[in-house]
Amino acid sequence: MNNTTSNNTLVYDIRNSRYLNITGRCTLRCAFCPKHNGSKQVHEYQLALDHQPTAAEIIPLLGDVAQFDEYVFCGYGEPTLNLDTLLGVAAEIKRRGGKVRVNTDGLGNLFHRRNILPELSTCVDALSVSLNAQNEALYQQHCHPKLKGSWQAVNEFIRLAPAYVADVQVSAIDGLEGVDIAACQAIVAAAGCRFKHRHLGAIG
Repeated sequence: MNNTTSNNTLVYDIRNSRYLNITGRCTLRCAFCPKHNGSKQVHEYQLALDHQPTAAEIIPLLGDVAQFDEYVFCGYGEPTLNLDTLLGVAAEIKRRGGKVRVNTDGLGNLFHRRNILPELSTCVDALSVSLNAQNEALYQQHCHPKLKGSWQAVNEFIRLAPAYVADVQVSAIDGLEGVDIAACQAIVAAAGCRFKHRHLGAIG
């Protein structure tokens, strides 16, 4: 099938999951992100977007939900920044009996200035949140947040999320200077979430 619209890759498959690329905008400028190092590619897919796609553009590309383990909102942007599209597409996937995961930097509440977790809870089965550091200084160093209060906001999001979404996984990247994986794991455990140990340079 053709998963592109006007040269934009909106949908791409890795293993048995279908990934949904709904924005190129982000609340972070992570130093380790490939898009800030000259590449917007994952596997063979080019993920640069020239606009924010609508739910009407994405839904025809969903395919048969029975063929995929899950649908994952993940590109080189923060999916909660295109919240209307995320919610519209996720609701349709759930209506068809599919499973939905959102990969997020956990700053959706800060960006939208409200708690978006009740909205996500209606159509999202799992969240994968990037923490990436055990303290604010290292978070600033590696993630370069655009919004004031981002470190506090991501931690609050992690603490709130399990009350709304059953499966919340929080990651940190081994290989970033100064990052203490055990300390990150302790933060995640205290919030009642699962920890994912990621490795620098491993994408997709």
